[in-house]
Amino acid sequence: MSQPLTTTECLLDQCRRYPALEPEDLIKALHQSVYGCGHLVGAAEEGIDRIQEEMDRAREDADGIEPLAGAYCRLPLAWARKLGMKAETVFALFAYSARTPSGTAEELEAALSDMEALARAGRLPWTEAAVEQAVQAYRQAGCPLCRHTPAFHQAYEPAYRVIRREYAWLLPLLAAIDQKRDGTKRCLVALEGGSASGKTTLAALLQDLYGCSVFHMDDFFLRPEQRTPERYAQPGGNVDRERFWQEVLEPLRQGAQSIAYRRYDCRTGRLLEPVEIPAGSMAVVEGAYSLHPDLAPAYDLRVFLSIDPALQTARIFRRNVPPQRDRFFDTWIPLEQAYFQSLDPKGQCDLVLEVEA
Repeated sequence: MSQPLTTTECLLDQCRRYPALEPEDLIKALHQSVYGCGHLVGAAEEGIDRIQEEMDRAREDADGIEPLAGAYCRLPLAWARKLGMKAETVFALFAYSARTPSGTAEELEAALSDMEALARAGRLPWTEAAVEQAVQAYRQAGCPLCRHTPAFHQAYEPAYRVIRREYAWLLPLLAAIDQKRDGTKRCLVALEGGSASGKTTLAALLQDLYGCSVFHMDDFFLRPEQRTPERYAQPGGNVDRERFWQEVLEPLRQGAQSIAYRRYDCRTGRLLEPVEIPAGSMAVVEGAYSLHPDLAPAYDLRVFLSIDPALQTARIFRRNVPPQRDRFFDTWIPLEQAYFQSLDPKGQCDLVLEVEA
């Protein structure tokens, strides 16, 4: 799912997948490719119940995400069920996808023109006149949201939700979290990985989807007086894992309702006044060194974000000005690599995700 389909690829793919479809079903796929799903997000309770009903009766033949053109894709509910996702998470991802602004009328018109061009070239399973009639009728109606045709429903019993394509690679993680959250104890999730692998961004997404608390290993940099040669010689020794255990991880494990801890301020080299964060039923710890052997056994789910070095370099250049950029390559990445090679946190993880550009 790293590359979107073009409009032409999407139209031809739909025809291959659904031989019984009609021109109106292709138009629906184009509308979803451009506008996504925001117009369909309703009340949470009603939406979750509806998804659960559809998941319960969805066909078993789904084998993955169904691509559309552009920024969106279809998540078959049978596939979500097979992965182990809960209806609440599917709805949350569906609603989260709707937050991003959708496409434009001009983009939809261009897609409809592509559909007409394919018909003229004889590449669609209908006459040029049939396609032209369907497209013109849709335009005259104002290009509204449309439904699948009765023939499509009878042949395929569609059950899916449209989500943004950029979240498709995270579905195994969401399913793993759903399986770990049993309602009887707090679920602790660790997101480990190298610089620029997206740990902080992913943690923020999980916080939005699950309403969980998030804790950052960057808040536990060593204080100046701790930065001895002996400490830096330890793989993973450049964070204060002892203080992290005492102030955050052990209270989380013991069921504390809120966590009060002190953030390290890089500008002053001091610890700030304690902040208090409600713990909730799930907590995410993100950052390199979160899976140091002294910490790793505490988590219910250990996740490693693996990033290609070329992509890592491109992200660091894009996000940082030269002084900070140089620090990554001269200091932080060598320390991370020594830690990864010596202690192999990736090999201890329950789930490894390859980061997409």
